Amino acid sequence: MNDILQIYGGKPFDEAIAFFRAKLNIPSKHWDDLWTLMHTKAFTVAGAMQEELLNDLRTAVDKAISEGTTLAQFRKDFGSIVEQYGWVHKGGRNWRSKVIYDTNLRTAYQAGRYQQMTDPDVVALRPYWQYQHGGSVNPREEHLAWDGMILPHDDPFWNTHYPPNGWGCKCRVVTLSQRDLEKQGRQAPDTAPKIEYRTWEDSKGNKHQVPVGIDPGWDYNVGQGKNFLNGA
Repeated sequence: MNDILQIYGGKPFDEAIAFFRAKLNIPSKHWDDLWTLMHTKAFTVAGAMQEELLNDLRTAVDKAISEGTTLAQFRKDFGSIVEQYGWVHKGGRNWRSKVIYDTNLRTAYQAGRYQQMTDPDVVALRPYWQYQHGGSVNPREEHLAWDGMILPHDDPFWNTHYPPNGWGCKCRVVTLSQRDLEKQGRQAPDTAPKIEYRTWEDSKGNKHQVPVGIDPGWDYNVGQGKNFLNGA
């Protein structure tokens, strides 16, 4: 069982599965060919231009999300697919397979969590969200600074800072009730920090304003791309 599935009780996560299966296969040459919210609608692997190759990679990722395939198991599937198609990918096999695995699983699961947390009944009972750092060995300073911060569920901060907030980011958000807030010695939520931006240039020479502390292309809320359960 993969570690992400364990976080959510060790059972198949229907909302995460639905989110992933609603995507369309989109071949791409570079990782930044698709940007921010485009990733909520597309399954893509940079450099996987062949339709059959991309589809087989998708099948392996789907198994990881729906059945709890571990990274070790996914790497075996990845290796078989690479050999079958003779795909020359960038980066070492272990590194590349982990990027594909982590990115797709964590975005799907966080999109599923967003769907659950924004249910009107849940919002009525638990209207606050708390940012929790994922405990990475080499944490980003900004992510550590956000750890424990409590904001209303509809604070604009979550439009750009809802996790994951970068490659390998393991941060997450949990819901809190008013009583939970008071148990932490608080009467009201925090005030969102001011968002500072930096200029970043992509592979095509386009310049983007990216929030400090978030990797380029990750400044979006994966749960806001579409109402995937209703097929919108």
